[in-house]
Amino acid sequence: MEALVNLSPNFSATSSILTSITRSNFTNLFNQISLQFGVNEHNCSFRRKRDSTVKSALDSATIDQLGLMESDVRNPGISTSYRSSKFPKPNQTVLEAQARVCTGPTQTKPLGEAQAHKVLDTILRSAKGELKDEEEVSKPQLGAFFAAMTIRANSFPEPTQWSEGERRAMNTFWPLLVRSLPPEVIFIADPEGSIMGVGSSIGPQFVGNDNTEMRMVGALREVLAGGHLGYEEVQGVMRDVLPLNLEDGASAGVSESLLSAFLIGQRMNRETDRELKAYCLAFDDELGPPPVADVRSLTHYGEPYDGNTRYFRSTLFTAAVRSCYGEACLLHGVEWMPPKGGITEEQMLKFMGANTHLSPLQAKELLEDEDVGFAYLSQRDARPSLFSLIGLREHIKKRPPLATTEKVQQLVRAHGREAIVAGFYHGGYEESLLMLMRRRGVHSGLVVKGEEGALSMTTRLRSTNASKGLPVNYCSGFRSLSKASASQADGVSRESFNIEVNAKDYGFKPTDTPRTDRSVLRNIELGLAALRGEKGPAYDRIVLNAGMMDHLLGCDGGEDIISALDRAREAIDSGKALNRLMNYIKISHKVT
Repeated sequence: MEALVNLSPNFSATSSILTSITRSNFTNLFNQISLQFGVNEHNCSFRRKRDSTVKSALDSATIDQLGLMESDVRNPGISTSYRSSKFPKPNQTVLEAQARVCTGPTQTKPLGEAQAHKVLDTILRSAKGELKDEEEVSKPQLGAFFAAMTIRANSFPEPTQWSEGERRAMNTFWPLLVRSLPPEVIFIADPEGSIMGVGSSIGPQFVGNDNTEMRMVGALREVLAGGHLGYEEVQGVMRDVLPLNLEDGASAGVSESLLSAFLIGQRMNRETDRELKAYCLAFDDELGPPPVADVRSLTHYGEPYDGNTRYFRSTLFTAAVRSCYGEACLLHGVEWMPPKGGITEEQMLKFMGANTHLSPLQAKELLEDEDVGFAYLSQRDARPSLFSLIGLREHIKKRPPLATTEKVQQLVRAHGREAIVAGFYHGGYEESLLMLMRRRGVHSGLVVKGEEGALSMTTRLRSTNASKGLPVNYCSGFRSLSKASASQADGVSRESFNIEVNAKDYGFKPTDTPRTDRSVLRNIELGLAALRGEKGPAYDRIVLNAGMMDHLLGCDGGEDIISALDRAREAIDSGKALNRLMNYIKISHKVT
């Protein structure tokens, strides 16, 4: 793949492409942009049956012209194609089991005897060196799987403890596994020598190989028993072991099995507030103090880093709208993140030709630019230690505590008012997110239960078959009534609120959220069409989210909801929002 074309983006051509494709209903969007920006190592293998758009865009003549084999052509328009080829893939048999057992005390689904037998046999054969490459069970998988089994045995309620089938399978395989697994995995599987029936002194006597690993092992003993840790203890462990070395997957003297057991174990035990604060703040000073932007208002957007797999992701376009009237917006995330591997803002910006390798100082410059007013920062450039965990997180399978805390970051500060908004899905985490926002000292905080856990609200009606718990479009938050520093007004001048937003109440026609089904291309099509004023569900979603954010966060001019919505519509219909996005693509390459 070294010979693949990789053309440098040219903004004037980009501008022409984006303008022309929006006017012609995007007939040749993929063809034009793929030839403009080339094909790179982040794009997945061409599959004729999977995507007819790619087939039509990169026909045989184009493939011949580029000197490529058809099997080598990669598709930058699908979210899964952005997964780095540097990451080794996990063993699928064990990963399927992890999806069932590496979760909470009420969500865990015990394995049947046949599946448990298959999983343990796979682990045994891998430990004996009989499986290679993608079939090999990785160290993070071993750590996560056995940590889950241990925590379930030690502290979960009876319905989610081991099934009889799991017990029988373990009785069969453990005498063989204990002779083949490394000591740290045996420790994770039976830390006190009391779970497996066949006694072993390895677990109780295991202490680690050096001071760093000894600290991790001590913390893990508490976690594997279902217990919790202090703020300093969690921060100390994380700072000890990160960043991972991306080349060999090694941390500072700690086995990946231990680290993955620690991360999944904390999530399975449902983190306390002090644990979440430790994860949230651990790397604030990694690159030094955050720069301070000279803007009167700044909103930090905390979308789930693993993206959207089904529905239109509108936050990038909403940020362009709000920037038109002085509400600066800072987005942050990654190009690709497990477990969902969905559409992200970084994928869209990269596809359209923007610079996605910005420093916090460069983001500050874009926020202050009167022709832009919003910015995107990649975790790769703003929190490299946390970014180093992406490969390991795929092998854990389920979301670690960082999936919650990475959404509540202040990578750039502001002289004026600051707000944080974040999406959530699982009930209970809305209060944790708001706690972290208050800890950040912002004037306003908002959590939204959006589709797929995203933070944007939808215009569709609530389903009559909606699941139990909080409904989609549920919002909870706080806002400061004082213009002074939020830290000065803490606990005095904040008002809290809870609301279920019904778009129909504000004049929106109920519509289903547009489907994108992992297509970055389709998401861009919808967003650009909306910013060009094309009325429909995507346009309504952007307007609703821009106006409701202004109102709920207490922004100037957002006191009246209808006026706030009208202001958002004007930003789109006047062409200002589209110009802001176009300016971003251009100016992101010029900041210094």
